[in-house]
Amino acid sequence: MEVLWIGLLAFAGGVIAALLGWLESKLPFDAKKFSSSAIRALAAGLGIALAYNFQDFLTPLDLIAAFLSGAGVDVVGNRIGGAIRKRKESAP
Repeated sequence: MEVLWIGLLAFAGGVIAALLGWLESKLPFDAKKFSSSAIRALAAGLGIALAYNFQDFLTPLDLIAAFLSGAGVDVVGNRIGGAIRKRKESAP
């Protein structure tokens, strides 16, 4: 059951980071951009849950770390995607 909570919190961290990024941008909602963030959040949730699968008990710090890890995966993924897009646009 603990693995489920870890996965859900990591997923929630990624989704909330994506929603906060959208709110900050003041642009209209783009489902395509959000879906890529949701996929990254799902991957983060699964990966972090698998990593915690070998732990016997959870502390509140573990839950916070899972949430922040999910958010970090989304933020880093967006930065990488943005850098790749800029590189393609500036290439002759």
